[in-house]
Parts: sequence; C-alpha cells; structure tokens
Amino acid sequence: MSIQDKKIELIQWLSTLEDQSVIDKIIELRESEKANWWDDLSQAEKDSIEKGISDADAGKLKPHAKARDLYEKWL
Repeated sequence: MSIQDKKIELIQWLSTLEDQSVIDKIIELRESEKANWWDDLSQAEKDSIEKGISDADAGKLKPHAKARDLYEKWL
C-alpha cells in the first residue's frame, strides 16, 4: 500500500470517527510533532550550538578533511 493510499484510508477513518478521546489523542500527536526541538535542549547544548554558529559567522572554520583526521579514531 502506498503512502497516498494510507493517507486516504486514514482520512476516511477519521471522517467516521466518533470517539472524542481518540480524536484528542490524534490532535495531541499532531501538536507534539510541531514541538520546537530547541526547547528540549539543555542550556549547555544551546550555548554550544550558538558558539558554533558564531564561529562559522566569524570564519573560524576548519576544513572537513582536517576534522576527519583529528577525529578519525572515533569514526
């Protein structure tokens, strides 16, 4: 069954659904999918990302090949 067929099947099922608790759970799932992952990060992770962006904006970048050489033993 293709993804399009599955979507149509779900739409048809939803259109006949009368159970409010199931509808609420589906809405809750949809809302959780919209959640901003940034809010789930620790402050240390946010700081690290922001520092990386600042470094990139300032041109403080290393070539990919150099990074691979440096971290090769862990890859």
